Amino acid sequence: MNSTFELDKTYVAPTYNRFPVEITSGKGSLLYDINGKEYIDMGSGIGVTSLGFANEDWINAIEKQIRLVQHTSNLYYTAPCANLAKVLCQKTGLKKVFFSNSGAEANECAIKAARKYAAEKKGADYNIIVTLEGSFHGRTLTTLAATGQAHYHELFNPLTPGFVHTPINNIKALEETLKNNKVAAIMLECVQGEGGVITLEADFINAINNLAKENDIIIIVDEVQTGNGRTGKMYAYMNFSITPDIVTTAKGLGGGLPIGATIFGAKCQNVLSFGDHGSTYGGNPVVCAAALSVVNQINDSLLAEVTEKSNYIFNQLKGAKGVKSLSGMGLMVGIEPTSNASDIVKKCMEKGVLCLTAKNKVRLLPALNIGWPQLEKAILIIKQVLGENI
Repeated sequence: MNSTFELDKTYVAPTYNRFPVEITSGKGSLLYDINGKEYIDMGSGIGVTSLGFANEDWINAIEKQIRLVQHTSNLYYTAPCANLAKVLCQKTGLKKVFFSNSGAEANECAIKAARKYAAEKKGADYNIIVTLEGSFHGRTLTTLAATGQAHYHELFNPLTPGFVHTPINNIKALEETLKNNKVAAIMLECVQGEGGVITLEADFINAINNLAKENDIIIIVDEVQTGNGRTGKMYAYMNFSITPDIVTTAKGLGGGLPIGATIFGAKCQNVLSFGDHGSTYGGNPVVCAAALSVVNQINDSLLAEVTEKSNYIFNQLKGAKGVKSLSGMGLMVGIEPTSNASDIVKKCMEKGVLCLTAKNKVRLLPALNIGWPQLEKAILIIKQVLGENI
């Protein structure tokens, strides 16, 4: 047996059902295993390696910063942290940023801020966070409670109280939920990734926006998976008529290094004050330098390329043999196959293409800058496998 496999099975907690593949290197959207086999990466580490592997600008930013100072506590200022916050605010029109290490932490921060805002404005009993059925917001006890999928809750009860789930795309149910609860915030993903790559309907998002503004309810948009160019806009909410009070993001922001960001609009920008929140590694200068490189590369040209590649994928797969339906937005694609999605992913891997699943679907999250030859070859293989497994 592969020695890495043995070490992993012996010493690593068994929380992942790994494929029998040891990845050793990568360049662009190509990965290589210990045997030298080449794979086209259509999953990007579940939306993390947003600019592929060994991106030169990203590497240079990290190397430059790591030779200066790799970490200092948040008792002091560092330029990468301040500059990244500035760029995120400029690209969103929002006002302040809190940095952490993951999407779950970014969401925890948003929940705390929303509850504090509501407590100060309307009273401490206004503490309910409304989230959507099918949502996924993280794996801490609080973000599990926020997640609108019961199977994630099993074995971990009692979860943090104060969360109510309402069906997606059901305006009447949303109105009833808001009427029957003392609500601090509504938290949503414009495209539910882990929930099956489901895009919310524009009318439903408009209703959330209007009801929240009418009732001084904080709008939190979770952009952990959908953000940083994934949908063809810098953030997915920019595809809709919604004005978030708080945006959370992570995954693709760091390009492969761990970072979370909670971005506050004008209403919430000063809700958290000294001592209300903190993170030892949040705003780490090396990670922020990497993220700044990523954000600066997500320009109008790259976003247009994301949309062009998205159109290609949907056009190639629409009506293809073995495909029941397609969903998603940008380079966040859900394929509902006529056969088992996990079997499709395994057979694609055998043929040199790495895909993901989400519920009963094959999920594609390629790097935003995946080369056209790799994309075309990957989609051809995926189509072949889908057609063979009806």
